[in-house]
Amino acid sequence: MARSSETFSKKENIAKKLRRKKEKAERKAERKTHSDKGKDMEAMFAYVDADGYLSSTPPDPKQKKVIKNEEISIGVSRQSTNPQDNIRTGKVTFYNETKGYGFIKDLQSQQSIFVHANGLSQPIRENDKVTFLIEKNEKGPSAIRVKLAS
Repeated sequence: MARSSETFSKKENIAKKLRRKKEKAERKAERKTHSDKGKDMEAMFAYVDADGYLSSTPPDPKQKKVIKNEEISIGVSRQSTNPQDNIRTGKVTFYNETKGYGFIKDLQSQQSIFVHANGLSQPIRENDKVTFLIEKNEKGPSAIRVKLAS
């Protein structure tokens, strides 16, 4: 009697390949039935309801709210900035004329604020009373538009 040319492992491998092909065909058929291709545009739309949730039904046009562009605020709310409110008074605690910088002690907050010669409107000296505006820099607050107080 002659032996079969196919061994058990060969038969098992062939059966595995057939099983994989069958599973692959089933997955392909599944994808085809649940595919979005060929659907109309309306079926692909998503709507947002009044609470901000996504919905597949369009909103009721009778409940539509009209919002003006001016009412929409993004980020920080606008604040009325009056330049007179920002003017501070202080006393020069240190000023080096040769290097062109110094410090002013704010009389309101007792904070020491840097001042550079470029921010001066008039020449200043130590112990002078001055008025100034505060500008925020990457290194911290600095005084600008520094004038002698009258």
